[in-house]
Amino acid sequence: MTSIPSRTTAPYGAWPSPISAALVAAGASPLTQLALGGADGSDVYWLAGRASEAGRNTLLRQRGARVDELTPVPFNVRTRVHEYGGGAYVVDGDTVYFSHFADNRLYRQAGDSAPEAFSAGGTTRHADFIVDHARSRLIAVREQHPELGHAHPENSLAAVQFDGSETVLARGHDFYAAPRLSPDGSQLAWISWDHPRLPWQGTELWLADVHADGSLGSPRLIAGGERESICQPEWSPNGLLHFVSDSSGWWNLYRLHGADIEALCPMEAEFATPHWTFGGSMYGFLSSDEIICTYIQQGVSHLGQLTIGSAKLETIAHPYQEIRELRVGPGFVALLGGSPTIALELARIDLSNNELEVLAQSITELPALDYLSVPRSLSFPSNHGRTAHAFFYPPHNVDVQAPEGTLPPVIVISHGGPTSMASNTLKLATQYWTSRGIGVLDVNYGGSSGFGREYRDALKGQWGIVDVEDCIAGARYLTAHGLADPERLIIRGGSAGGFTTLCALTFHDVFKVGASYYGVSDLKGLDLDSHKFEARYTDYLIASQPQAEVLYRERSPIHHTDKLSRPMIFLQGLDDKVVPPQQSELMVDALKARGVPVAYVPLEGEGHGFRKAENIVRTLDAELYFYQRVLKLTTPAGEAPVHIDNLPA
Repeated sequence: MTSIPSRTTAPYGAWPSPISAALVAAGASPLTQLALGGADGSDVYWLAGRASEAGRNTLLRQRGARVDELTPVPFNVRTRVHEYGGGAYVVDGDTVYFSHFADNRLYRQAGDSAPEAFSAGGTTRHADFIVDHARSRLIAVREQHPELGHAHPENSLAAVQFDGSETVLARGHDFYAAPRLSPDGSQLAWISWDHPRLPWQGTELWLADVHADGSLGSPRLIAGGERESICQPEWSPNGLLHFVSDSSGWWNLYRLHGADIEALCPMEAEFATPHWTFGGSMYGFLSSDEIICTYIQQGVSHLGQLTIGSAKLETIAHPYQEIRELRVGPGFVALLGGSPTIALELARIDLSNNELEVLAQSITELPALDYLSVPRSLSFPSNHGRTAHAFFYPPHNVDVQAPEGTLPPVIVISHGGPTSMASNTLKLATQYWTSRGIGVLDVNYGGSSGFGREYRDALKGQWGIVDVEDCIAGARYLTAHGLADPERLIIRGGSAGGFTTLCALTFHDVFKVGASYYGVSDLKGLDLDSHKFEARYTDYLIASQPQAEVLYRERSPIHHTDKLSRPMIFLQGLDDKVVPPQQSELMVDALKARGVPVAYVPLEGEGHGFRKAENIVRTLDAELYFYQRVLKLTTPAGEAPVHIDNLPA
């Protein structure tokens, strides 16, 4: 008989793990921004992030059995329109047009030739390109920043000629997105919105004739308004305008048919996600009468084929529980998908036989499945009769077990946005914790997307309250069911999730320690320093002026540091334009002065989110060390990766 190796026993939080911070960083190769090209639209293009190359985005192409990297070093296919970017390139046959992050110039790359610049760049940024063949130009969202000072940029729709000259096609609204030409080039559709709204709150869909000289006729408002979010306009092959609207309370598919707007498949599902970045696509046309689409129900993605007219939606089998975007080609769909055992990958599904081919993986080196924690989907009661949702990853390591009768520490994650959504796609950053004996609860608090407009609107005027209540409710649910040690509850979050983390630790006593990744501590400061896209976001999340002044002070952790006695670690990019470093540094200084254990990890050359492999390693190692020291999980060996002020030896 073959003997089964016995598991060693070690305290929770001190388990040896094969998932190192370096392995997490090596797997930090995000796949984004799908496109199709080639003579018949069969070539698949995508961007891959290179953490080992300072986070450079490079463009790849699958043609037949070959995958080629097209953009050489140092080209970085990325834009900072709205700061979050997206929509950084467009494909026209074998030619690619893209924005280079370092200089904001537009480049043309024909076939395998070297990229050639054709625009000035500088303070002008572009995104969300389309090719206007009839007039030999690109149409794009343009963001013109002032040469000096801190005034907000001007956003518009612009035509960019291939000699670099530009003409503004539409201006006057605060924001523009998704310019889309009709198949015959005679009409242009687009989305716009104005302060104080963000695009998931209310947008407008416009349509204008395109004159022979390339100028636009008088725009006509098709749909949308202050309480209706329109997104993803697309033209069918036979020239009908389709779009997604949440007028029913759910982001559903519609089309403009003559003068009428028709709902194509009404259901309680989300056919869109919040427009944080440009270029996302959750549906495409197989023919004029058939749409391939992905939609979200209860936080899980599905794939379907919709027959227009009959409203018949047939599901397409696939192995994923999250589908981030898709593109439809002749007889196939290309998509980015993941599941609890599949890290995000690019796949191509043949729609004639449902055969799936994996084209690229975000993580190429995975530990054995025996080391992976598979999440459970939880729904639990929160305050005021609400129900919140989360994914719980219990501690798991095939080689180690905890002493009998002990309970694990658990990290409660408050995601960013705050309109983003936690998914259960395999992430090594999560498994880094669970394989060390630390559970993870990834919370979709009220305000998250994927659960309809009513759930998303739960944060209206309630940021720092509802999100915090739901994170606390999730932690209490775990302790009540014997899944977490109530004395070793951790909360961590980034950006908006950092604000949730700080509020939970400042105004409540459930969590014992926390980590803030570029989190918000001062709401008034955020208002004063914020970039244009989010400059009025707190009008919705807190209140508009002048009544906001009192609430800003009430909810800003920086004004209540006397109530914060829990140890904290702050991790901050020094080039962050969304949440400036001062938001972290004020908190660090205040906690130091009060004698609260605190650590600070400032990172040169990083913005809102960390892209460099060495910094991903540094932050994870520092965070683990911090928890192990302050919660006394173990005595870490070797040199300390971060200094902790006010912590006794």
